[in-house]
Amino acid sequence: SPQLPDGQVLPLPSVILGELGKDPQNPTVCFYGHVDVQPAKREDGWNTDPYTLTEIDGVHLFMRNLYGRGATDNKGPVLAWINAVETFRALKLAMPVNFKFVIEGMEEAGSLGLEKLLEEENQSFFSDVDYIVISDNLWLSNKKPALTYGSRGNACFLVEVK
Repeated sequence: SPQLPDGQVLPLPSVILGELGKDPQNPTVCFYGHVDVQPAKREDGWNTDPYTLTEIDGVHLFMRNLYGRGATDNKGPVLAWINAVETFRALKLAMPVNFKFVIEGMEEAGSLGLEKLLEEENQSFFSDVDYIVISDNLWLSNKKPALTYGSRGNACFLVEVK
């Protein structure tokens, strides 16, 4: 937990761990997202209050222009995954994968405490994870979402010894 100059220790916000499905025939996908944002003020160039999600010029029933701090980085992507799961359930469709969710509120400050949690849960919560999806991106335009296929600073290796 961070310590202020006066010695006061601030508690870190909780990281949400969730799971849905335990079918051993399905792969398990762990989805990561964050819900915190960088500070913003209206005078920074916002046409509306940055902390009030506002619809402007919705042009189509299925296309809505939503403005607000974190709408694309990263509350929107978090909700997209939750809405996808909700849609499968509403249509009574079998989930093609088991889901695990990691949703945090400290990414913009360096994910304080997340590494410790990952280490603590490595042999339990994360033990059956086959794939990890980092859903922390934005849309490149109104019609092109960004697809992250690599992240800077990460190095992954697979070594097989026989």
